[in-house]
Amino acid sequence: MGEAKRQGNSGRIDVCSDFVIGWEEWVSLPDLGLPAIKAKVDTGAKTPALHASVIEPFGPADNPQVRFMLQPNPDNPDLEITCSAPVIDRRYVTSSNGDSEQRYVISTHIKIADRTWPIEVTLTDRSSMAYRMLLGRSAIDSDMVVDPNRSFIQPQLSFDLFRNIPHRKPIHRPLRIALLTREPENYSSRRLAEAARERGHVLEMIDTSRCYMRIGGTISEVHYDGKVLPRYDAVIPRIGASITAYGMAVLRQFASTGALCLNSAEAIGASRDKLLAHQLLARAGIGMPITTFANSPKDTRDLINIAGGSPVVVKLLESTQGRGVVLAETRKAAESLVDAFRGLDANFLVQEFVKEAGGSDIRCFVVGNKVVGAMMRSAAEGEFRSNLHRGGTARVVKLSRDERNVARLASRELGLSVAGVDILRSSEGPKVLEVNSSPGLQGIEAVTKKDVASQMIMLLESRVRPLSKTRDTITKRS
Repeated sequence: MGEAKRQGNSGRIDVCSDFVIGWEEWVSLPDLGLPAIKAKVDTGAKTPALHASVIEPFGPADNPQVRFMLQPNPDNPDLEITCSAPVIDRRYVTSSNGDSEQRYVISTHIKIADRTWPIEVTLTDRSSMAYRMLLGRSAIDSDMVVDPNRSFIQPQLSFDLFRNIPHRKPIHRPLRIALLTREPENYSSRRLAEAARERGHVLEMIDTSRCYMRIGGTISEVHYDGKVLPRYDAVIPRIGASITAYGMAVLRQFASTGALCLNSAEAIGASRDKLLAHQLLARAGIGMPITTFANSPKDTRDLINIAGGSPVVVKLLESTQGRGVVLAETRKAAESLVDAFRGLDANFLVQEFVKEAGGSDIRCFVVGNKVVGAMMRSAAEGEFRSNLHRGGTARVVKLSRDERNVARLASRELGLSVAGVDILRSSEGPKVLEVNSSPGLQGIEAVTKKDVASQMIMLLESRVRPLSKTRDTITKRS
């Protein structure tokens, strides 16, 4: 880079360093997703300061985070970026005009030219200042020199770099995640919380049934325990079948606040409605056991005939974990079972029994249109249902290309980003038995030894959209 110079008390510039910066320079803050910002270099100030508005702290006391909004270009207030970072301190800072305020302090990397190093930065409102960042002396390394008579000694950047942000690889950034669950202590909930924490995020467990909503007005709100819940970056819904309708309403409300829902309410509804799910899968040409449905008791005999005759499986539309699923081995048993379900005003399907599956099915765990793990589940002796909750056993299985493609297509057709797709191996190829929108993690992680929870969190990282006061502006988050 050539020789650099240091200015002594006499005003003379001495040769002594290889890195010189002027009194103003273009810098980037890659950890915060900021590719370009003009900084004023002021050795009279100790700690660097970065413009921040709408500052919102969040997270537990032992891992505090802060979210803030930044307008990097003073001449373009429509360019808004929302950043978030871990808090390392809160300290009082006295400005040049004598005002003192308590500021959040974060740690981040700064880059000038090809040189990158860590600095501490305080957050404050600099909207009235010409520079959105002040570079104090604590951020200037001992081998660096400031030439107060020159500006932009290092290569200049441009705010045009923000135009490329939506097309870049997502930057790992702290997220505020809500996990909707009524079972915070079960394996899946604990693993998701653990995976989120290990990747630097804050995950809060929320009992779906205790949420209530304020609908109407200009701001969507979700209330909980007498307070308005904060705005979340993302929501992971694990909604029990018993509260599907209410859980979907709560999830839609979170979505209206701008949160990314790992699975949408509509997709969950489609998967929980077994009749609708089968209709959607059939429309997409996905193989499945022949399924029949009727309302009139006069159609019972023909219902069983078109399902292939006995044996058949009779399945409640809202069954989960194998409950409400019964094998009728003879025609008489099937007719009696259908009549009994009708007498209870229950909605049910009659489905072909795939004999060659031998009481086994394959659970394919799909995350973001990728099958991240698969296991074969076999029914316990004397049982035809292979669910692990019914005493079934599981082992790792290698999927064929067709099985993998069917699992991906089934989850995509129902609009699910995360799904457990259950398929049967038949003489006609793979057949989809069911698609689960809240698949459990314990079985698949234990059998495959894969960290599926982290893959779900990484999917959120890649899909979370920026938050901004102005939704249609170019934005980026750290």
